[in-house]
Amino acid sequence: MNLEMIDPSWAWQPFEPNDENPWDLSAVAHLYRRAGFGASRDVLDRATERSPSEVVEELVHATEPTAYRKQLDALIRAGLASGSVSQLAAQWVYRMLSTPAPLLEKTTLFWHGHFATSAEKVEEADLMQRQNDLLRQHALGDFNALVQGISRDAAMLIYLDSATNRKAHPNENYAREIMELFCLGEGNYTETDIRELARCFTGWEIKRNKFRFNRYQHDFGEKSFLDQSGEFSGEQGVEIVLAQDAAPRFIVSKLIRYFVADEPAPSDALIEPLASELRENELQLAPTLKRILSSNLFFTHARARKIKSPVDVAVGLLRALDGSTNNYEIADGCRKLGLGLYYPPSVKGWDGGRTWINSSTLLGRANLIRQVLDSDKTRFARTTLDEYLESHDIKTTEQLVDWVEPLLFAVPISPAAKQQVASLDSIGANRNRSLKDALHVLCSLPEFQLA
Repeated sequence: MNLEMIDPSWAWQPFEPNDENPWDLSAVAHLYRRAGFGASRDVLDRATERSPSEVVEELVHATEPTAYRKQLDALIRAGLASGSVSQLAAQWVYRMLSTPAPLLEKTTLFWHGHFATSAEKVEEADLMQRQNDLLRQHALGDFNALVQGISRDAAMLIYLDSATNRKAHPNENYAREIMELFCLGEGNYTETDIRELARCFTGWEIKRNKFRFNRYQHDFGEKSFLDQSGEFSGEQGVEIVLAQDAAPRFIVSKLIRYFVADEPAPSDALIEPLASELRENELQLAPTLKRILSSNLFFTHARARKIKSPVDVAVGLLRALDGSTNNYEIADGCRKLGLGLYYPPSVKGWDGGRTWINSSTLLGRANLIRQVLDSDKTRFARTTLDEYLESHDIKTTEQLVDWVEPLLFAVPISPAAKQQVASLDSIGANRNRSLKDALHVLCSLPEFQLA
């Protein structure tokens, strides 16, 4: 896909299905894989009966019902009582598997990698969860509020050493990252801008695990950065950063990479219409996400242009088959494959894309799928895989391939792979075993790694 050759005015127009690009099961499954973690056949079938714009609208505005939130709050409290980040990771897996608001959760995961903070350094589970709640609160909302909140977030203050930022010795870590990694990108600030912005955040500290402003350690003097001068506070410093023309362009470029294609990087011409809209909407995120997910570019050029993350592999399989399992094992398996929830590898987050895949992780992904399928904790619509497939009239490996291909695959399964799977029908008389083995083979294929 050569993004340089695509007309931006066409790219971001609403997708209108036609004979060449129909609104069918494959198109709907593509949307649910990208705007969430996949969906069951029943959900996809119902979605094909509505228009693309109606389905996207529902995804963008979906919320968690009160009863569901209370259930999750109880799980979170149990995790915090134990002080266990692994328990928090397990409850997040459960949330990804069960949420009625998949885009909200997928975008929360995006911000977790964008505003990367690791429990490796932030040892208080409560602080990590509070940050997670903050990301979810603003995931589809006001980017201004999100950045102001993350700037005062206790976990972030600890992670980037901002809690010890004093007027006598300003710490530049957060000032650098808010411009380089969070809001503007490289080349849109100077070292002097970093030093001056760091002075705005002096006196920001933590008391009893909460943000506190210590006026005695704040530098009230005049600061000059990003072509502005004044006795700026930390909040005003954030406002100045977000007022830069580079801010919406930077955020849009990352959203395109996350939801549309790992590579190549989008051109300036492709970014500009969305960046202008994001600025006009005062950095409200939902309209931009809606436009991306409703667009010609998304439905006609984006399929199979991303490599699934470990979460997409495991959670995606289970959501597509109405599955549930031991959430601890999923969280642990994803961490071993490079995506540890609450444990980003650095302040840069996860590189994603091709970095998810190597000979070791390919084997690890196949082993994780095998572990899920063989676990006595795994259920599909609260029953066994054999009974679940039988309820959908799937009795042979050939029927299984035809059924899961649009659910799980962004590209057609090769004839050679289909033949390999079909041969499992002749191995023994245990239909349950052969179907389970066939599903494992399918989920070990290179094609399955593409989103």
